[in-house]
Amino acid sequence: MTTQAVSASARDLSAYHDRTIALLLRYFRMSLEIGRMPSVLGREVFRARVTSYRVHTFEDAVIFVHDVERCVERLEPFSRQLIARVILQDYSYEEAAKLMGCGERSVYRLLPIALDQLTELFFTSKLLSPSACQEGKSGVIAASA
Repeated sequence: MTTQAVSASARDLSAYHDRTIALLLRYFRMSLEIGRMPSVLGREVFRARVTSYRVHTFEDAVIFVHDVERCVERLEPFSRQLIARVILQDYSYEEAAKLMGCGERSVYRLLPIALDQLTELFFTSKLLSPSACQEGKSGVIAASA
């Protein structure tokens, strides 16, 4: 267990899950806007709700997508696939479990762990601020881009 994993378990990262999910969805939208399939999805046909989102510059979007991809790539393959299925592709836990060949309980148990790990990576790379949860009442997400 790394020191990052210890520090992650020392604080309650579940309070930041909404912020982490919001960053993932923003990454998904921006990836599509710049003409790239999000790397976490590979070349699979996907289903998800996609809305338009404008960024200040194309370069900002490319940098943001690159930064998020580097964080996601540091997760274990199963965690990446779990996040792709449930968060980005909008599958139910039951559907994701069937697609991934595991039990539904595993999805319920492992998704929060994957989100905790990704949240910690977002903190480390400064994509997410630890104070974002307290500032969240204003609807502002502390993230680059």
